[in-house]
Amino acid sequence: MKIFHNPRCTKSRQTLQLLQEKGAEVEIVEYLKTPPTVAELTEVVKQLGIPAEKLLRKTEAIFKEQFKGQSHTDAEWIQIMVDHPKLIERPIVIKDGKAVIGRPPENVAVFF
Repeated sequence: MKIFHNPRCTKSRQTLQLLQEKGAEVEIVEYLKTPPTVAELTEVVKQLGIPAEKLLRKTEAIFKEQFKGQSHTDAEWIQIMVDHPKLIERPIVIKDGKAVIGRPPENVAVFF
């Protein structure tokens, strides 16, 4: 199991704690320090089963300043998120080819 984690985010910390309490072996990826590649993020979007735009944190200042109101393809949004990882919604938990966004943290219950 893998979590795209931001230790400064309350929901991300709560989700990680929930996974650990369930006894899950978790690979922690601090995506702000080690951003995903285009290929990795493309796979995550596929595993989530959502359009790339749904993975954007639209409340972030950088989104409002640079991208609000714009229309892009999935590939373009993915590149934008790779270039600006702060725009990636968090936390994302991946297991066995399926991914969920841990907002709320209870969303990860599908893995148990």
